[in-house]
Amino acid sequence: MIPDIHIVFDCADPDRLARFWMVALPGYDFPHGPPDGFATWEEWADANGIPEQQRNAGRTLVDKQGHRPDIFFLRVPEPKTTKNRVHLDVKAGQTVPEAERRARIETVGDQLLAAGGSIHRRVDGDEGFWLVMQDPEGNEFCVN
Repeated sequence: MIPDIHIVFDCADPDRLARFWMVALPGYDFPHGPPDGFATWEEWADANGIPEQQRNAGRTLVDKQGHRPDIFFLRVPEPKTTKNRVHLDVKAGQTVPEAERRARIETVGDQLLAAGGSIHRRVDGDEGFWLVMQDPEGNEFCVN
């Protein structure tokens, strides 16, 4: 058996962070809608007596094509305090000609800024150009 992996983010606001990463990683989405008989998850939670403070305890994103690992966002009480030891790379420029690569990376960076991210720094050197960004909770990632 070959082990599978899931990517897990500890965070303060699972719904907000999951929605940001859906913009950063096209093709990821929430796995399914509410159960039959309910128009929304809120309606289902109300019917099942789930207190509001427990409703955003976690979110899951799945790759609609089924090729990439699931991503979980779990609410934890403590804030992020240091630099990530592991980070994701959003590969925005790998399929375009080198002459268009920088513009494509900047375009994706702008989309992620609009979704709530921030640019930590731009790297432009012998190894190429990429953006070091942060998601809405300060988790670092690269757009390259």
